[in-house]
Amino acid sequence: MNYSLSLECMPSLAELFRLFLSGKHLNRIAEPALWVELEQQEDAYRSLFAALGYELRLDRRGFGWFHTAEANSLIGKTSRQLALLFMVIFEAQANAGKPLLRFSDWLIDREWLMEVHEQQQEVLNAEGIAPDGLVELINRACTLGFALSEPSGWRLLPAVCRYLDHFEALAATEQAAQHDPDQLMDSAFATEEAKDEEDL
Repeated sequence: MNYSLSLECMPSLAELFRLFLSGKHLNRIAEPALWVELEQQEDAYRSLFAALGYELRLDRRGFGWFHTAEANSLIGKTSRQLALLFMVIFEAQANAGKPLLRFSDWLIDREWLMEVHEQQQEVLNAEGIAPDGLVELINRACTLGFALSEPSGWRLLPAVCRYLDHFEALAATEQAAQHDPDQLMDSAFATEEAKDEEDL
């Protein structure tokens, strides 16, 4: 297959490149047509983006992104704040007995976010995040492909698994070191994961 024919097999190249270059994640749920094309032409897209200096990563749970080992300070701050947002959301849902692996089923509205801020105001205030700041953060998460805005609120998208994986790893490390696992994500996370696997 020659190079021009490869490009013909990638009709959404420009759209995907703009999406990934902006720092956004592509999600199978939010943009199924683009996801199908990317999966079907994965090798071609990987090769082309690599030639341009970008590393395309696809997670089989349904999301893809441009991976970079270096992040500027603004991206680093945004990532830390998003991690905190997702952490307090998952902790609140775990405390409510919600299955954590079914996070895409949750409808998150403004009123609930205000309740979460009240529950976690000490840690959120320490980061300088006011109640309205949680709304701003989840809208930022939408911009980056981690959440989807709906008329009645927001839903988390599969790309949130990137943060969820980190939470799992941190919780496991803390347990292994015999530290307090409640500091980030308690042992309920592993319990809920096992429960969800049984239900599938």
